Amino acid sequence: MSIQLKTAIFQYHLLIAAVFFCRMTSGQETAVSSQAIFRIQSIELNGNLNAAQGLDIDDDGDNDLIWLKDLPIEKRSAAADSWAGKPEIHLSYPNHLDLSYFVDETGQRRPIQSADDHRIRRQHALLQLQEVMGAVPDDSSPVPLDVQINSVEAAQGYWRIHLSYAADQWQGQVDRVPAYLLLPFNLSQPVPAMLCLHQTNSQLGKKEPVGLGGSSNLQMAHQLAQRGFVCLAPDYPSFGEYEYDFQQRSAQYASGTMKGIWNHIRAVDFLESLTCVQRGSIGAIGHSLGGHNSLFVAAFDQRIKCVVTSCGFNSFQDYYQGNLAGWSSSRYMPRVKQLYHNSPDKMPFDFTHVLAAIAPRALFVSAPTRDSNFDVVGVKKCEQAVRPLYQILQADQHLTFLYPEAEHDFPAEQRELAYQWIEARLKLLR
Repeated sequence: MSIQLKTAIFQYHLLIAAVFFCRMTSGQETAVSSQAIFRIQSIELNGNLNAAQGLDIDDDGDNDLIWLKDLPIEKRSAAADSWAGKPEIHLSYPNHLDLSYFVDETGQRRPIQSADDHRIRRQHALLQLQEVMGAVPDDSSPVPLDVQINSVEAAQGYWRIHLSYAADQWQGQVDRVPAYLLLPFNLSQPVPAMLCLHQTNSQLGKKEPVGLGGSSNLQMAHQLAQRGFVCLAPDYPSFGEYEYDFQQRSAQYASGTMKGIWNHIRAVDFLESLTCVQRGSIGAIGHSLGGHNSLFVAAFDQRIKCVVTSCGFNSFQDYYQGNLAGWSSSRYMPRVKQLYHNSPDKMPFDFTHVLAAIAPRALFVSAPTRDSNFDVVGVKKCEQAVRPLYQILQADQHLTFLYPEAEHDFPAEQRELAYQWIEARLKLLR
Protein backbone atom coordinates (compact mmCIF):
# COMPACT_ATOMS: atom_id res chain seq x y z
CA MET A 1 0.00 0.00 0.00
CA SER A 2 1.54 3.27 -1.02
CA ILE A 3 1.57 6.12 1.44
CA GLN A 4 1.74 9.69 0.21
CA LEU A 5 2.64 12.31 2.74
CA LYS A 6 0.62 15.48 2.39
CA THR A 7 2.04 18.95 2.78
CA ALA A 8 -0.04 19.87 5.84
CA ILE A 9 2.53 19.52 8.59
CA PHE A 10 2.07 20.81 12.10
CA GLN A 11 5.06 21.52 14.28
CA TYR A 12 4.97 20.97 18.01
CA HIS A 13 7.52 21.70 20.67
CA LEU A 14 8.48 18.78 22.87
CA LEU A 15 10.99 17.72 25.42
CA ILE A 16 13.52 15.06 24.47
CA ALA A 17 15.36 13.63 27.42
CA ALA A 18 19.09 14.13 27.40
CA VAL A 19 21.32 11.11 27.76
CA PHE A 20 22.01 11.87 31.42
CA PHE A 21 20.12 9.53 33.75
CA CYS A 22 20.74 9.80 37.50
CA ARG A 23 20.33 6.57 39.49
CA MET A 24 18.31 7.08 42.68
CA THR A 25 17.07 4.80 45.44
CA SER A 26 15.36 1.47 44.68
CA GLY A 27 15.52 1.67 40.91
CA GLN A 28 14.23 5.24 40.58
CA GLU A 29 15.44 7.39 37.70
CA THR A 30 15.25 11.03 36.81
CA ALA A 31 15.99 12.61 33.47
CA VAL A 32 17.42 15.96 32.38
CA SER A 33 15.45 17.23 29.36
CA SER A 34 16.11 19.66 26.54
CA GLN A 35 13.71 21.20 24.05
CA ALA A 36 13.36 19.89 20.52
CA ILE A 37 10.73 19.72 17.76
CA PHE A 38 8.48 16.96 16.46
CA ARG A 39 5.98 16.98 13.59
CA ILE A 40 2.59 15.37 13.16
CA GLN A 41 1.75 14.74 9.50
CA SER A 42 -1.51 13.88 7.78
CA ILE A 43 -1.21 10.76 5.63
CA GLU A 44 -3.23 9.81 2.56
CA LEU A 45 -4.22 6.18 2.03
CA ASN A 46 -6.03 5.10 -1.14
CA GLY A 47 -7.47 8.55 -1.79
CA ASN A 48 -8.48 9.27 1.80
CA LEU A 49 -6.67 12.52 2.57
CA ASN A 50 -6.86 12.08 6.35
CA ALA A 51 -6.78 8.32 6.82
CA ALA A 52 -3.84 8.29 9.19
CA GLN A 53 -1.43 10.44 11.11
CA GLY A 54 2.32 10.16 11.38
CA LEU A 55 4.71 11.30 14.07
CA ASP A 56 8.17 12.38 12.94
CA ILE A 57 10.19 12.31 16.15
CA ASP A 58 13.73 12.96 14.93
CA ASP A 59 12.80 15.63 12.36
CA ASP A 60 14.26 13.67 9.43
CA GLY A 61 11.09 13.67 7.30
CA ASP A 62 10.23 10.02 8.02
CA ASN A 63 7.35 8.90 10.21
CA ASP A 64 8.54 7.05 13.30
CA LEU A 65 4.97 6.28 14.37
CA ILE A 66 1.80 5.95 12.27
CA TRP A 67 -1.72 5.41 13.55
CA LEU A 68 -4.75 4.78 11.36
CA LYS A 69 -7.75 6.94 12.16
CA ASP A 70 -10.51 4.82 10.60
CA LEU A 71 -9.22 1.32 11.25
CA PRO A 72 -12.00 -1.30 11.25
CA ILE A 73 -11.99 -2.59 14.80
CA GLU A 74 -11.95 -6.35 15.25
CA LYS A 75 -15.02 -7.58 17.11
CA ARG A 76 -14.20 -7.41 20.78
CA SER A 77 -16.76 -10.05 21.77
CA ALA A 78 -17.28 -8.05 24.93
CA ALA A 79 -21.03 -7.83 25.38
CA ALA A 80 -22.88 -10.90 26.56
CA ASP A 81 -26.40 -9.76 25.80
CA SER A 82 -27.93 -12.67 23.91
CA TRP A 83 -28.94 -15.74 25.92
CA ALA A 84 -31.48 -18.15 24.55
CA GLY A 85 -32.84 -18.97 28.01
CA LYS A 86 -36.40 -18.27 29.09
CA PRO A 87 -36.93 -14.94 30.90
CA GLU A 88 -38.12 -16.68 34.07
CA ILE A 89 -34.95 -18.78 34.29
CA HIS A 90 -32.44 -17.11 36.57
CA LEU A 91 -28.79 -17.76 35.83
CA SER A 92 -27.50 -19.47 38.94
CA TYR A 93 -24.03 -20.78 39.61
CA PRO A 94 -24.10 -20.91 43.42
CA ASN A 95 -20.79 -22.76 43.81
CA HIS A 96 -18.27 -20.27 42.44
CA LEU A 97 -15.50 -22.87 42.52
CA ASP A 98 -17.34 -25.23 40.17
CA LEU A 99 -16.59 -24.40 36.52
CA SER A 100 -17.50 -27.84 35.22
CA TYR A 101 -21.00 -27.08 33.87
CA PHE A 102 -23.23 -24.53 32.19
CA VAL A 103 -26.95 -23.82 32.46
CA ASP A 104 -28.81 -24.55 29.24
CA GLU A 105 -31.83 -22.73 27.79
CA THR A 106 -34.22 -24.82 29.93
CA GLY A 107 -32.37 -24.10 33.16
CA GLN A 108 -30.75 -27.53 33.34
CA ARG A 109 -27.10 -28.09 34.20
CA ARG A 110 -24.96 -29.54 31.42
CA PRO A 111 -21.32 -30.62 31.73
CA ILE A 112 -18.80 -28.56 29.77
CA GLN A 113 -17.35 -30.95 27.22
CA SER A 114 -16.39 -28.69 24.33
CA ALA A 115 -15.43 -25.17 23.32
CA ASP A 116 -19.06 -24.53 22.33
CA ASP A 117 -20.21 -25.46 25.84
CA HIS A 118 -17.59 -23.16 27.32
CA ARG A 119 -18.72 -20.27 25.13
CA ILE A 120 -22.12 -20.44 26.80
CA ARG A 121 -20.57 -20.48 30.27
CA ARG A 122 -18.32 -17.56 29.29
CA GLN A 123 -21.36 -15.61 28.12
CA HIS A 124 -23.06 -16.26 31.45
CA ALA A 125 -19.93 -15.25 33.38
CA LEU A 126 -19.84 -11.88 31.61
CA LEU A 127 -23.51 -11.33 32.38
CA GLN A 128 -22.85 -12.05 36.05
CA LEU A 129 -19.86 -9.70 36.14
CA GLN A 130 -22.07 -6.96 34.71
CA GLU A 131 -24.64 -7.48 37.48
CA VAL A 132 -22.01 -6.04 39.83
CA MET A 133 -19.93 -3.82 37.53
CA GLY A 134 -22.73 -2.43 35.40
CA ALA A 135 -23.21 -2.88 31.68
CA VAL A 136 -20.29 -2.68 29.31
CA PRO A 137 -20.83 0.30 26.96
CA ASP A 138 -22.20 -0.22 23.48
CA ASP A 139 -19.18 -0.49 21.18
CA SER A 140 -21.05 0.01 17.90
CA SER A 141 -20.15 3.70 17.53
CA PRO A 142 -17.37 4.77 19.92
CA VAL A 143 -16.07 8.32 19.88
CA PRO A 144 -12.98 8.85 17.70
CA LEU A 145 -9.75 8.16 19.60
CA ASP A 146 -8.46 11.61 18.62
CA VAL A 147 -4.92 10.84 19.83
CA GLN A 148 -3.09 13.95 21.01
CA ILE A 149 0.69 13.94 21.48
CA ASN A 150 1.99 16.09 24.35
CA SER A 151 5.70 15.32 24.42
CA VAL A 152 8.34 12.76 23.46
CA GLU A 153 11.44 11.74 25.38
CA ALA A 154 14.35 9.52 24.39
CA ALA A 155 14.72 6.83 27.04
CA GLN A 156 16.99 3.81 27.32
CA GLY A 157 16.27 1.99 24.06
CA TYR A 158 12.90 3.51 23.22
CA TRP A 159 10.90 6.70 22.76
CA ARG A 160 8.60 7.59 25.66
CA ILE A 161 5.61 9.40 24.17
CA HIS A 162 3.26 11.28 26.50
CA LEU A 163 -0.23 11.37 24.96
CA SER A 164 -3.92 11.13 25.59
CA TYR A 165 -6.78 9.38 23.79
CA ALA A 166 -10.55 9.82 23.91
CA ALA A 167 -12.47 7.08 25.70
CA ASP A 168 -16.06 8.34 25.68
CA GLN A 169 -18.12 11.44 26.28
CA TRP A 170 -20.46 12.58 29.04
CA GLN A 171 -22.89 15.48 28.77
CA GLY A 172 -21.13 16.71 25.67
CA GLN A 173 -17.64 16.56 27.20
CA VAL A 174 -15.07 14.11 25.84
CA ASP A 175 -13.21 12.15 28.51
CA ARG A 176 -9.51 11.81 27.69
CA VAL A 177 -7.19 9.18 29.16
CA PRO A 178 -3.57 10.25 29.85
CA ALA A 179 -1.04 7.60 28.89
CA TYR A 180 2.54 6.85 27.94
CA LEU A 181 3.36 4.97 24.75
CA LEU A 182 6.81 3.35 24.68
CA LEU A 183 8.14 2.82 21.16
CA PRO A 184 11.39 0.83 20.73
CA PHE A 185 14.07 2.51 18.61
CA ASN A 186 14.61 1.46 15.00
CA LEU A 187 11.68 -0.90 14.47
CA SER A 188 11.96 -2.59 11.08
CA GLN A 189 8.73 -4.62 11.24
CA PRO A 190 5.54 -4.80 13.31
CA VAL A 191 6.04 -6.19 16.82
CA PRO A 192 3.74 -7.37 19.64
CA ALA A 193 2.29 -4.84 22.08
CA MET A 194 1.52 -4.90 25.80
CA LEU A 195 -1.06 -2.95 27.77
CA CYS A 196 0.73 -2.23 31.08
CA LEU A 197 -1.47 -1.33 34.05
CA HIS A 198 -0.22 0.32 37.24
CA GLN A 199 -0.75 -0.54 40.89
CA THR A 200 -2.54 1.56 43.52
CA ASN A 201 -0.29 4.60 43.64
CA SER A 202 -2.38 7.73 43.28
CA GLN A 203 0.57 10.06 42.76
CA LEU A 204 2.62 8.07 40.25
CA GLY A 205 -0.09 6.17 38.39
CA LYS A 206 1.24 5.29 34.93
CA LYS A 207 4.69 6.74 35.71
CA GLU A 208 5.73 3.69 37.73
CA PRO A 209 5.35 1.05 34.98
CA VAL A 210 7.23 3.28 32.53
CA GLY A 211 10.18 3.70 34.90
CA LEU A 212 9.59 7.25 36.14
CA GLY A 213 9.72 6.42 39.84
CA GLY A 214 8.55 3.75 42.23
CA SER A 215 9.85 0.21 42.49
CA SER A 216 12.03 -1.32 39.78
CA ASN A 217 10.05 -4.54 40.30
CA LEU A 218 6.96 -2.79 38.92
CA GLN A 219 8.51 -0.95 35.95
CA MET A 220 7.12 -3.52 33.55
CA ALA A 221 6.46 -1.27 30.54
CA HIS A 222 10.00 0.13 30.74
CA GLN A 223 11.48 -3.38 30.85
CA LEU A 224 9.26 -4.82 28.12
CA ALA A 225 9.99 -1.90 25.80
CA GLN A 226 13.69 -2.60 26.25
CA ARG A 227 12.95 -6.17 25.10
CA GLY A 228 11.31 -4.86 21.91
CA PHE A 229 7.61 -4.56 22.78
CA VAL A 230 5.43 -1.54 22.03
CA CYS A 231 3.90 -0.69 25.42
CA LEU A 232 0.96 1.49 26.43
CA ALA A 233 0.53 2.55 30.06
CA PRO A 234 -2.63 4.58 30.83
CA ASP A 235 -3.68 6.17 34.12
CA TYR A 236 -6.60 4.56 35.94
CA PRO A 237 -9.37 7.11 36.65
CA SER A 238 -8.43 9.42 39.58
CA PHE A 239 -4.75 8.31 39.50
CA GLY A 240 -1.75 10.26 38.25
CA GLU A 241 -2.84 13.02 35.86
CA TYR A 242 -6.32 11.62 35.37
CA GLU A 243 -8.87 13.71 37.26
CA TYR A 244 -12.16 11.85 37.47
CA ASP A 245 -15.27 12.12 39.64
CA PHE A 246 -16.82 8.67 40.07
CA GLN A 247 -19.94 10.00 41.79
CA GLN A 248 -20.61 12.54 39.04
CA ARG A 249 -20.33 9.87 36.35
CA SER A 250 -22.29 7.17 38.22
CA ALA A 251 -25.26 7.55 35.87
CA GLN A 252 -22.98 6.56 32.97
CA TYR A 253 -20.93 3.88 34.74
CA ALA A 254 -22.25 1.85 37.67
CA SER A 255 -18.68 1.23 38.81
CA GLY A 256 -15.18 2.60 38.49
CA THR A 257 -14.21 -0.92 37.49
CA MET A 258 -16.38 -0.82 34.37
CA LYS A 259 -15.09 2.65 33.49
CA GLY A 260 -11.57 1.24 33.75
CA ILE A 261 -12.51 -1.73 31.58
CA TRP A 262 -13.88 0.58 28.88
CA ASN A 263 -10.82 2.84 29.00
CA HIS A 264 -8.59 -0.21 28.59
CA ILE A 265 -10.69 -1.58 25.73
CA ARG A 266 -10.15 1.78 24.03
CA ALA A 267 -6.42 1.44 24.76
CA VAL A 268 -6.47 -1.82 22.79
CA ASP A 269 -8.28 0.04 20.00
CA PHE A 270 -5.37 2.48 19.92
CA LEU A 271 -2.75 -0.27 19.90
CA GLU A 272 -4.57 -1.93 17.01
CA SER A 273 -4.46 1.33 15.06
CA LEU A 274 -0.65 1.48 15.18
CA THR A 275 1.03 0.16 12.04
CA CYS A 276 4.06 -0.86 14.14
CA VAL A 277 1.96 -3.30 16.18
CA GLN A 278 1.61 -6.86 14.95
CA ARG A 279 -2.06 -7.68 14.47
CA GLY A 280 -3.36 -10.36 16.82
CA SER A 281 -0.37 -10.00 19.18
CA ILE A 282 -1.55 -7.86 22.08
CA GLY A 283 -1.25 -8.80 25.75
CA ALA A 284 -1.89 -7.23 29.14
CA ILE A 285 0.15 -7.13 32.33
CA GLY A 286 -0.35 -5.52 35.73
CA HIS A 287 0.37 -5.65 39.45
CA SER A 288 -2.18 -5.34 42.28
CA LEU A 289 -4.79 -2.84 40.97
CA GLY A 290 -3.25 -3.39 37.55
CA GLY A 291 -3.25 -7.14 38.21
CA HIS A 292 -7.02 -7.43 38.49
CA ASN A 293 -7.62 -4.73 35.87
CA SER A 294 -5.60 -6.77 33.38
CA LEU A 295 -7.87 -9.73 34.11
CA PHE A 296 -11.06 -7.67 33.84
CA VAL A 297 -10.22 -6.16 30.44
CA ALA A 298 -9.08 -9.55 29.09
CA ALA A 299 -12.35 -11.12 30.21
CA PHE A 300 -14.32 -8.59 28.16
CA ASP A 301 -11.92 -8.17 25.21
CA GLN A 302 -10.79 -11.28 23.38
CA ARG A 303 -8.27 -9.35 21.32
CA ILE A 304 -6.00 -9.66 24.35
CA LYS A 305 -4.20 -12.92 23.67
CA CYS A 306 -2.24 -13.32 26.90
CA VAL A 307 -2.49 -11.92 30.43
CA VAL A 308 0.02 -11.61 33.26
CA THR A 309 -1.36 -10.77 36.70
CA SER A 310 0.77 -10.17 39.79
CA CYS A 311 -0.88 -9.96 43.22
CA GLY A 312 -4.17 -9.25 41.50
CA PHE A 313 -6.83 -11.47 43.03
CA ASN A 314 -7.97 -14.37 45.16
CA SER A 315 -11.34 -15.96 45.85
CA PHE A 316 -13.76 -13.58 47.53
CA GLN A 317 -14.21 -15.99 50.44
CA ASP A 318 -10.50 -15.59 51.25
CA TYR A 319 -10.28 -11.83 50.72
CA TYR A 320 -9.86 -10.42 54.26
CA GLN A 321 -11.80 -13.36 55.72
CA GLY A 322 -14.70 -12.75 53.36
CA ASN A 323 -15.21 -9.04 54.05
CA LEU A 324 -15.51 -7.42 50.60
CA ALA A 325 -15.64 -3.81 51.82
CA GLY A 326 -12.35 -3.12 50.04
CA TRP A 327 -14.05 -3.85 46.71
CA SER A 328 -17.08 -1.62 47.34
CA SER A 329 -15.84 1.97 46.92
CA SER A 330 -16.93 4.11 43.98
CA ARG A 331 -13.43 3.59 42.53
CA TYR A 332 -14.25 -0.13 42.28
CA MET A 333 -17.75 -1.70 42.52
CA PRO A 334 -20.27 0.09 44.79
CA ARG A 335 -22.90 -2.60 44.22
CA VAL A 336 -20.74 -5.01 46.23
CA LYS A 337 -22.03 -3.15 49.29
CA GLN A 338 -25.28 -1.68 47.96
CA LEU A 339 -26.77 -4.92 46.61
CA TYR A 340 -24.63 -7.74 47.99
CA HIS A 341 -23.75 -6.39 51.46
CA ASN A 342 -20.03 -7.14 51.12
CA SER A 343 -20.81 -10.86 51.30
CA PRO A 344 -19.09 -13.40 49.02
CA ASP A 345 -22.09 -15.72 49.37
CA LYS A 346 -24.40 -13.09 47.87
CA MET A 347 -22.11 -12.08 45.01
CA PRO A 348 -23.14 -13.37 41.55
CA PHE A 349 -19.51 -13.89 40.52
CA ASP A 350 -16.05 -14.60 41.85
CA PHE A 351 -12.62 -14.45 40.24
CA THR A 352 -13.11 -18.00 39.00
CA HIS A 353 -15.72 -16.55 36.63
CA VAL A 354 -13.22 -13.94 35.44
CA LEU A 355 -10.60 -16.62 34.74
CA ALA A 356 -13.20 -18.77 32.98
CA ALA A 357 -14.06 -15.83 30.72
CA ILE A 358 -10.38 -15.57 29.76
CA ALA A 359 -9.97 -19.29 29.02
CA PRO A 360 -8.58 -20.79 26.83
CA ARG A 361 -6.29 -17.80 26.23
CA ALA A 362 -2.89 -17.72 27.89
CA LEU A 363 -2.84 -16.76 31.58
CA PHE A 364 0.19 -16.25 33.87
CA VAL A 365 -0.41 -15.74 37.60
CA SER A 366 2.21 -14.71 40.15
CA ALA A 367 0.77 -15.02 43.68
CA PRO A 368 3.31 -14.56 46.49
CA THR A 369 2.85 -16.74 49.55
CA ARG A 370 3.02 -13.79 51.98
CA ASP A 371 0.72 -11.39 50.11
CA SER A 372 -1.29 -9.67 52.85
CA ASN A 373 -3.84 -8.27 50.36
CA PHE A 374 -4.71 -11.45 48.48
CA ASP A 375 -4.27 -14.54 50.65
CA VAL A 376 -2.56 -17.18 48.54
CA VAL A 377 -4.97 -19.85 49.81
CA GLY A 378 -7.71 -18.18 47.77
CA VAL A 379 -5.52 -18.04 44.65
CA LYS A 380 -4.84 -21.77 44.88
CA LYS A 381 -8.58 -22.42 45.12
CA CYS A 382 -9.04 -20.48 41.89
CA GLU A 383 -6.30 -22.48 40.20
CA GLN A 384 -7.90 -25.74 41.30
CA ALA A 385 -11.19 -24.54 39.82
CA VAL A 386 -9.92 -23.24 36.46
CA ARG A 387 -7.23 -25.81 35.58
CA PRO A 388 -9.72 -28.60 34.75
CA LEU A 389 -11.49 -26.17 32.40
CA TYR A 390 -8.22 -25.41 30.59
CA GLN A 391 -7.63 -29.16 30.31
CA ILE A 392 -11.07 -29.70 28.76
CA LEU A 393 -10.26 -26.93 26.27
CA GLN A 394 -6.87 -28.56 25.56
CA ALA A 395 -5.09 -25.39 26.69
CA ASP A 396 -3.45 -26.50 29.93
CA GLN A 397 -0.06 -25.54 28.50
CA HIS A 398 -1.23 -21.91 28.38
CA LEU A 399 -1.97 -21.74 32.13
CA THR A 400 0.81 -20.86 34.60
CA PHE A 401 0.53 -20.26 38.35
CA LEU A 402 3.63 -19.35 40.37
CA TYR A 403 3.80 -18.95 44.15
CA PRO A 404 7.03 -17.12 45.04
CA GLU A 405 8.17 -16.74 48.64
CA ALA A 406 7.54 -12.99 48.80
CA GLU A 407 5.15 -10.33 50.01
CA HIS A 408 2.92 -8.08 47.85
CA ASP A 409 5.46 -7.70 45.04
CA PHE A 410 6.52 -8.96 41.61
CA PRO A 411 10.00 -10.42 42.26
CA ALA A 412 12.72 -10.36 39.62
CA GLU A 413 12.79 -14.14 39.04
CA GLN A 414 9.05 -14.44 38.43
CA ARG A 415 9.05 -11.26 36.35
CA GLU A 416 11.77 -12.62 34.07
CA LEU A 417 9.82 -15.87 33.66
CA ALA A 418 6.73 -13.81 32.81
CA TYR A 419 8.60 -11.83 30.16
CA GLN A 420 9.94 -15.00 28.53
CA TRP A 421 6.42 -16.48 28.67
CA ILE A 422 4.98 -13.37 26.96
CA GLU A 423 7.65 -13.52 24.25
CA ALA A 424 6.76 -17.14 23.55
CA ARG A 425 3.00 -16.49 23.46
CA LEU A 426 3.15 -13.36 21.30
CA LYS A 427 6.03 -14.61 19.12
CA LEU A 428 8.41 -11.70 19.56
CA LEU A 429 11.22 -12.01 17.01
CA ARG A 430 14.40 -10.53 18.48
